[in-house]
Formats: sequence, structure tokens, C-alpha cells
Amino acid sequence: MPLTVHRFEETINGREYHIEVSLVDRDQWRAQIARVPGGSRALMPFYGRTPDEAAHQLSRWLSLAHGRPIPQV
Repeated sequence: MPLTVHRFEETINGREYHIEVSLVDRDQWRAQIARVPGGSRALMPFYGRTPDEAAHQLSRWLSLAHGRPIPQV
């Protein structure tokens, strides 16, 4: 299989993320945070049937995980 990579840039809760999505099987794409020089990819990958679906799964998780807590009154 040829290596096909789609790149997405997302701003989630004020932070910029670079997402890479690559084909892993005929109808399966894997999304993960792009590696930065000197950094690592510690986040688990997310999968979808299309590049957009895989990137959306990861973006949604990042939104939930890095959301700002609601102040308690």
C-alpha cells in the first residue's frame, strides 16, 4: 500500500494541534498528533473509515480532554 498522509490543523480550546491521518487498511484511517522535532507521539491513535472521520474522532477527544473546567459556584 502506498503511504498516503492527510494533514489537518485544528485550534482546540486555544491550543494549536497538527493532526496526521494515514491509511492503514483499505477502509481504515489512523489519526494521531503529528510528531514535532524533539517531541513524541504519546497520544493513542483514533480510527475512522475516512481521513476526515478519523481526524474528527481525535479532535473531539482533544476537545473533551483539554476543555476548561466549569467553575463551581
